[in-house]
Amino acid sequence: MTQAVRKTILITGASSGLGEGMAREFAKQGRDLALCARRTDRLEQLKVELEQAYPTTRVSIKALDVNDHDAVFRVFKEFKQEFGSLDRVIVNAGMGKGASLGTGYFYANVQTAQTNFVAALAQCEAALEIFREQNSGHLVTVSSISALRGMPRAMTVYAATKAGLLSLTEGIRADLIKSNSPIKVSCILPGYIRSEINEKVKNTPFMIDNETGCRLLVKAIDKEPVQSYVPSWPWAVIGFLMKRLPLKWVMKLG
Repeated sequence: MTQAVRKTILITGASSGLGEGMAREFAKQGRDLALCARRTDRLEQLKVELEQAYPTTRVSIKALDVNDHDAVFRVFKEFKQEFGSLDRVIVNAGMGKGASLGTGYFYANVQTAQTNFVAALAQCEAALEIFREQNSGHLVTVSSISALRGMPRAMTVYAATKAGLLSLTEGIRADLIKSNSPIKVSCILPGYIRSEINEKVKNTPFMIDNETGCRLLVKAIDKEPVQSYVPSWPWAVIGFLMKRLPLKWVMKLG
């Protein structure tokens, strides 16, 4: 069965990293884009770039701090009104601050928890209000391979939020299955893709560049899977092992 073409795509956190890269890839396909992020100067540059390169692609941008939950609902509704419908929402905005618990960095850990989980919840709520009204749509959440197990040091809270997002996404899908809804839900688990959030991380195995990673992300998203590791090799295998090996062995995989 051929997947429906999702013409209008909303991406949060679209001013940099994976969000910016996915926007470029979808623009190549001729999709219309609703892009939002805190840094509107970056969004303005991206809008000009995409409209010049792909004149038939419609690009709308709005400022959005996803931790302003009222603004999330307002901006999503404004995009819906502007385009007439939203076919896909990609919950991508996130951050990677943090340190080992108990070392004085609660302020950073809680920022990551709020941005990566509570703000993601707001985005899912806002998207699904629109999708339920339309009786159609594709919700995509961007989790992480780190969601599969607990992680040390700076990754501890980050991994926990991504695990929470993975579980939240599955719960949403379960709810929609129970009600026989046509709304689709996907959770994407990227492996190591070089972007601004991890540009300072050194000596990481299996790291791929942002352009390649975003191309593979978009390819996976367009298949509308329940869950997908990106890239599938080697992360599908590593993911299988991560869920089963003793924790001290898991720490050696990455």
